[in-house]
Amino acid sequence: MLILKLINDADFVVSYEVLDYKQWDRGMYYKLSIVFNDSSVLIAREYVDELQRDYSFHWQGSDNNMIIRWDNAPHYKELLTFPHHKHMAGRVIESRVVSLEDILNQIKGMLKDNKP
Repeated sequence: MLILKLINDADFVVSYEVLDYKQWDRGMYYKLSIVFNDSSVLIAREYVDELQRDYSFHWQGSDNNMIIRWDNAPHYKELLTFPHHKHMAGRVIESRVVSLEDILNQIKGMLKDNKP
């Protein structure tokens, strides 16, 4: 599975757990918990079929406080990128459609920038 290859190839991932996985003819659903080398955790959830895609990528610190959550729940209609948005620092801002690969790349960059 391509998703697991992405995670296995990421040198900043310490461990991961597949919490749920279902696949059918024209779609799939997964939920993963991914632990990074700074002890932060990403809960990645995605549902995809030929008609829709729902996702939530919730990144939290080792203290369980949210760092960023990317999702496409259909609220915040005032955003130009509706329904795609992200939550960070107590705000909701515009966000482009994202994939797990995009999120891993963003987190990798943020972890690298925060190293002493």
